[in-house]
Amino acid sequence: MPLDNYRARVNSCLSSHFSQKGALTENMRYSVLAGGKRFRPILTYTTASVFNVDLAQADSCACAVELIHIYSLIHDDLPAMDDDDMRHNQPANHKQFGEGQAILAGDGLQALAFRILTNNDSIDPEIRINLVKQLSNAAFEMAEGQSIDLSIVSKNVEINLLYSMHRKKTGALLKCSVLLGALLNSDLCSEDEAILTSFSRDIGLAYQIQDDVLDVSTPDYVLGKRQNSDAERGKPTFPSILGMDESVRVYESLYEKASEIISQLSVDESPLRKLTEKLLSRTF
Repeated sequence: MPLDNYRARVNSCLSSHFSQKGALTENMRYSVLAGGKRFRPILTYTTASVFNVDLAQADSCACAVELIHIYSLIHDDLPAMDDDDMRHNQPANHKQFGEGQAILAGDGLQALAFRILTNNDSIDPEIRINLVKQLSNAAFEMAEGQSIDLSIVSKNVEINLLYSMHRKKTGALLKCSVLLGALLNSDLCSEDEAILTSFSRDIGLAYQIQDDVLDVSTPDYVLGKRQNSDAERGKPTFPSILGMDESVRVYESLYEKASEIISQLSVDESPLRKLTEKLLSRTF
């Protein structure tokens, strides 16, 4: 299925969860339906398709992982965190509704993600428990990574700390996005799960290094937020430590490694390989 179809599918599913009235729902809907690449749900759907999972079962996983991501963006944009005024070419949630309401919107989205995942009765209860375990672990690791991120502003850090931080802050949820799609297949073997874990770790880190490069090289209107915002806040980034050319080399090498790893799957991996190639050439 084309990636645009996956994007449209998750957008429709997400919209269905915000039909009720209420101030908090409106606040949450504002950020959820603002757009975005929907890369995490696309990863979930693509992996599910590789393992012959009915996409109707994958809908709840795709929505859940995207809601966790959006809650993290709302909180990231707060003045106490990254202090960003724009997100997806519109005012950040706290600029639109106030800081208190933005915190509640993030809290609500996190709770909603787990509610959607646990309430899908079409998924075997044992599988649901495993899915919740994966998502909760990823959400915690993401928060750990964000905590490290806040602690190193305006500091000189070793490159290995940056690698470790982003494997948590960005990589954990990307790894979860892949595994959620695969774990819906009750026949998933341990070898394929290990291959997917290695694959997702590499694309997760590559994605973040690429983001750091694009933050420097891409204009605001394409990014949907302020260009070069990390450097302005004194945050260590891969280009600031490695330089632009080396950063590009590293993320290209990681994508290449991921493509090699995924070829070892026991199923046809071509959809995941094609997705990796698209990521390599992305411009925002």
